[in-house]
Amino acid sequence: QVQLVESGGGLVQAGGSLRLSCAASGRTLSSLVMGWFRQAPGKEREFLAAISRSAASTYYADSVKGRFTISRDNAKNTGWLQLNSLKPEDTAVYYCAADYGYGGIPDHNYAFWGPGTQVTVSS
Repeated sequence: QVQLVESGGGLVQAGGSLRLSCAASGRTLSSLVMGWFRQAPGKEREFLAAISRSAASTYYADSVKGRFTISRDNAKNTGWLQLNSLKPEDTAVYYCAADYGYGGIPDHNYAFWGPGTQVTVSS
């Protein structure tokens, strides 16, 4: 079993930055693909970014491309999502997810999820 815990959320002004962390335990992160998602009130969960096991490949949703950066350090069993140029519409609960399989965009491709961390962007 894999446990994921996000941290680093908070309140930030528009244009600001945050760095979200995702700490994994229970299994080594190197065997898992990772993804980040978010869910705003009243909206469906939205894919943001994914990263391969070796970090050689990354993929981003168009809505965050150029503003968010996904990364990982398997030796530290930790992944990150750097959020830059934040907008009020980025306000949501942010989740990290992991899976032994392909991962990618669909959230049902990920078996393991963290509890989420709140990001609030004020205008």
